[in-house]
Amino acid sequence: MMRDNSLNFKFFNFTIVAAALLLTLSSCIDEYTADIPSDDSNLLVVEGTICSSQLNKFILTRSQAVNSTSQPRMVTGAKVSVHGSDGSEYVAQAADGYYACSMGELNPNVEYYLHIETDGEVYESEPQKPMRTEEIAEVSVVQSTPESNIEFFVTPEAPFDASKANYYSWTYEETWEVHPDYTTDIYFDTRLLAPVYDPYQFPARGWKNATSTEILVSASHNYEGQQIRGLKLYDVDRGNERVLFKYSTLVRQRALSKAEYEYELARRQASSEMGGLFTPLPSALPTNIRCLTSRKHVIGFVGCALNTAVKRVFVRAMDYSIDRKYPKDARTWLDNCTEQACLRMVQVEGMYLCEWRDERYQPNGKLRTAWAYDYQLDVRLKGAYADEPEFWEEEELKN
Repeated sequence: MMRDNSLNFKFFNFTIVAAALLLTLSSCIDEYTADIPSDDSNLLVVEGTICSSQLNKFILTRSQAVNSTSQPRMVTGAKVSVHGSDGSEYVAQAADGYYACSMGELNPNVEYYLHIETDGEVYESEPQKPMRTEEIAEVSVVQSTPESNIEFFVTPEAPFDASKANYYSWTYEETWEVHPDYTTDIYFDTRLLAPVYDPYQFPARGWKNATSTEILVSASHNYEGQQIRGLKLYDVDRGNERVLFKYSTLVRQRALSKAEYEYELARRQASSEMGGLFTPLPSALPTNIRCLTSRKHVIGFVGCALNTAVKRVFVRAMDYSIDRKYPKDARTWLDNCTEQACLRMVQVEGMYLCEWRDERYQPNGKLRTAWAYDYQLDVRLKGAYADEPEFWEEEELKN
């Protein structure tokens, strides 16, 4: 299984490194030399991709001083739009921390670019035709041994052009099912002073979501037929909450140009080695964005995609060796619980009735009750939501 040239990296906050001497970067990507102005601070940082038939998000921030612990400074009040060589224009609207631009279906024969106006300067990305992305042939799930993590691998379809290297990026969106610590289908009615059946007071299960903070990029140089096969995306510990019951991942694949691929490689190096003697200054990163009104440098790279390939897979705990812990019963048990004691548990302790085992009709029988707090019974208090995702229900109907 080939896994060369694959790189995992996290999005990072760009920083500025003061240096007296610039060195030419030599690595697995093409060499490039930066032309750094004397005022190398407060640079515009652009993140986002022009994608067909979807809502595009462009994030504009300003670069920070080295070792800064503050959050990135967002650029507000900017005019952001996407333009096409056919005269088309899509205006972005300011949203919560980004600029949102709804795109229709892009024309594969038209070049598109991002246009930004902010702080009296005008910036534009290089016009480029949208790139087609192959479909995802397979997202495989592997657990090598009963003690191993659960691993996820991706294989794109055969490339459109097998005569040259192909470049891709992948991200993923996770959804997983969570259950409460305990369930109950009764409650103690303080008016009737008795247990009442109610199976709907707490949701029986919930769901959580997460979006990958990592991007995987890879090139097909060392793969037969220039087709990447069995590239590892990520893994999940078999005892992690995400896989205890049922888990789903939606993998997104996008084709990259060689220039964007090299930018992502250089950005990873800058992220992992910032501060080293041979680390390129952030403004030395390759970019396809230029300031049209001055010589100010820009950090970022705007890609252009005709489509994004997606594939969803599910992981059911019963099909894998899951390390599920069963902690000691943490509920409060009361024997021979009186009505007053039950009132106190509800009104004073703020607890909920879970068990009502009345065996007083038997010789030496007694009434046993169990009580729990709401956070032990309600998954919503653990950050989950109770509305079942549509794709969850659709998958369950298949099985």
